[in-house]
Amino acid sequence: MGNREDLLAGAKRCLLDKGYTRTTARDIATAAGVSLAAIGYHFGSKEVLLTEAVRQAIEEWGDEMAGIAVTTEPDPAERFAATWRKVVESFPATRPLWAIQFEMLALLHHEPELRRTFADANKQARLALVDLFGAPDSAADPHQREMIGAYYQTLLSGLAAQWLLDPGTAPTGDDLFQAARHVTTGLFPEA
Repeated sequence: MGNREDLLAGAKRCLLDKGYTRTTARDIATAAGVSLAAIGYHFGSKEVLLTEAVRQAIEEWGDEMAGIAVTTEPDPAERFAATWRKVVESFPATRPLWAIQFEMLALLHHEPELRRTFADANKQARLALVDLFGAPDSAADPHQREMIGAYYQTLLSGLAAQWLLDPGTAPTGDDLFQAARHVTTGLFPEA
């Protein structure tokens, strides 16, 4: 690995250990085994480096989640339930990553570049969630796919927030499935 890759790896370790706001440039340089000046040379600033490290960590989590997709399950309801079970099972290992994302959300108002980075990643995340959970065949329209992804993203973010607050009372994948079934039945009683 070169200095750039070492810095990214060091930044990820520091983020997971200390969070976004408590990670210093010196922490990253020490973790990476490079000089402090290497951050400026390769990334321009600590914030740019940390943003890229978070983006990569989220992308890696997304790749892991894509690997758990229950693509062999033909029944959409079972796929929904099974995928949520796997997502919830991933939370203990990804707790620091979720905490960092919520910490960074609070900074978006003051950090325009961070806001742009998150906004750009948002659409990709929504479409990836549609691929993960599946979409009805009727959702071929790109706008419709993005709205379905937004629905899944809303559920995922809310679930992550509840899990961070109190894992013992956060809904399970099966709870989400049952709730979706009840809500859908209430909205469309004749279906």
